[in-house]
Amino acid sequence: MKRKALIVDDQPDIRKLIMMTMECEDFDLFEADNGEDALLTAQKLRPRLVLLDVMMPGALDGYQVCEKIKADPILGSMTKVILLTARGQKTDIERGHEAGCDAYLVKPFSPIELLDTVDRLVP
Repeated sequence: MKRKALIVDDQPDIRKLIMMTMECEDFDLFEADNGEDALLTAQKLRPRLVLLDVMMPGALDGYQVCEKIKADPILGSMTKVILLTARGQKTDIERGHEAGCDAYLVKPFSPIELLDTVDRLVP
């Protein structure tokens, strides 16, 4: 059975790029374009991995989604969260780690760096 990965970004082109990068990995890939849908989809699918943008429209940003995933008794123990964001200031990265992310990659990121991070977190 393939592992599941959820790709969350409000920009369709970025989601497509990440999907193409992740195609070589052994995952069933799912998408969401906002924080609320991301959280609901994660609760339903229980993915091993969430690739999550920080800045999104709606009530929940990526930091909040990450916090809720990590606070969930089931998801928190099984789901790795990689924040993928243009926000690369030291305070942004610290905020990501405070939210519980397992890795923080700043856009534009290298596809190889993304795959290496995925392989390290979800062997």
